[in-house]
Amino acid sequence: MPIILAIETSSELASCALLIGDTPGKTAGRTVLSRESGGVRTHSQSVLPMVQELLAEAQIRLSDVDAIAFGAGPGSFTGVRTACGVAQGLAFGAELPVLPLVTLEAMAEACRAKSGALEVLAVLDARMNEVYWAQYRFDGAWQVVVAPTLSGPEAVAPQPAAGLAACGNGFSAYPDAFAGKGFAAAADAGVNPHARDLAAIGAAALAAGQGVPAAQAQPLYLRNKVAYTSAERQVINAAKAEGSKA
Repeated sequence: MPIILAIETSSELASCALLIGDTPGKTAGRTVLSRESGGVRTHSQSVLPMVQELLAEAQIRLSDVDAIAFGAGPGSFTGVRTACGVAQGLAFGAELPVLPLVTLEAMAEACRAKSGALEVLAVLDARMNEVYWAQYRFDGAWQVVVAPTLSGPEAVAPQPAAGLAACGNGFSAYPDAFAGKGFAAAADAGVNPHARDLAAIGAAALAAGQGVPAAQAQPLYLRNKVAYTSAERQVINAAKAEGSKA
């Protein structure tokens, strides 16, 4: 039963979670500890302290973790790069595999946990009058029905599915664009990417052999890539130093 450390900073809410004792497809006996911090400008300063708090609460060291998951995107440029950099730094120092996970799939997991839905459309505000969206089906594990896409909200077009549930802040960001669309009528706009849901899907991803070496972990960009900022590089270096102490 793996221990998964998850880091999510792709939106305005930064979160970290530690999953202990999970078996893919089951929740009995699972413990999930989490921390969160609001304000996108503070993500790079808040992540490492949250990780340290979680490890201390669980009374384990980073070296006891089996894998480090992070929200690879889609999401804000700075956010996904921060999560990737911190995950790489910690994993490099502790010699752990990294799990780059899709934020929209984590949202689908959150929707399933809240409503029991097995068919989910996740829509995340991408700003600039656009949304990130994807459609998933759960059959013991999440299957991609429509791959992550960047488009105008009016272009969101899920595949027909019985019992389709919709979630994400894209619905509250662009209500006029979704007005009159059946799939949006009961959308849960309160579902956003969170580390606890990344940790949940991370256990299945690790069991499926999706872990990669730290150097190979990459964000998922649906817009053009940009370079790390000086502040982000400082966080990455701090994470490497922290990981080497484990």
